[in-house]
Formats: sequence, C-alpha cells, structure tokens
Amino acid sequence: MYEKILVTLDTSGSDTAIVEHVRALAKIMKSRIVLLHVADGWAARTFGPDAVSPEVDEDKKYLETVEKSLVDDGLLVECRLAFGDPVTEIVNWVEKQGCDLIAMGTHGHRLVGDILRGTTASRVQHRVDVPVLMLRARG
Repeated sequence: MYEKILVTLDTSGSDTAIVEHVRALAKIMKSRIVLLHVADGWAARTFGPDAVSPEVDEDKKYLETVEKSLVDDGLLVECRLAFGDPVTEIVNWVEKQGCDLIAMGTHGHRLVGDILRGTTASRVQHRVDVPVLMLRARG
C-alpha cells in the first residue's frame, strides 16, 4: 500500500514522534522511507544547494543520524536536503519524485500566524494529491 513514504523533518521535537510512527508502519508495509529536510535559513534560501553555513552542515548531520537509526533497524532509507520555502519544496518534491504517503510531525501551535497562513503541514496537505499523515508531538 505504501511503497514509498516521504517523512518531512524540521529538526524539532516533532520529528521523534513521526519517525517512530513511520518506523513501525514501514516495517509492517515493507516501505522505503525518504527523509526530507528543507533548509530555510538565509544562506539556504539565498544560495540553494550551493549554500555553505553551519546550519546546512548541522542539517546534513541530523539527516544522517536519523537515517542511520532507521537503517540500523533494517529499513530502506534515503535522505534528501532541499533549500528554500518548506511548503514549496515539499510539494515540488512530491510532484517530481512521487510517494504513496507523506508523514509530517506537527507542533500544535495556536498562534496568530498559524491562523492567518496555516501551518506547514496543513498548507502541504491542501496542495498534494497523496495522503498526508500528521502526528502532533506530545509535550
């Protein structure tokens, strides 16, 4: 059912919840996991893949750490680092690469900005044609 699951990571506490959920799901479904993080700092937005910054280096290390954890558990995993606006880059990735499910952690914010613009997860959900699993981080 879910051959390829795209897991979007934002390097926050919400990642743990969604990664653990997808870990179990991927084992059951024998799915391939794609970890995607969108670097959206100044250097990333300005220089894209040519960006050189401590933030981009940390993002790469973070992806490698999450990947290793899943691979060590016997799962098929690949990592992708995109640059720019998270919503735009996630939607572009889905349109170009395809997947059967998008899995995203959410923060559960109730701030004015979320009300006016919507969260990244809800904005992605309304722009793609594949199921989106949103899991709110506890705590």
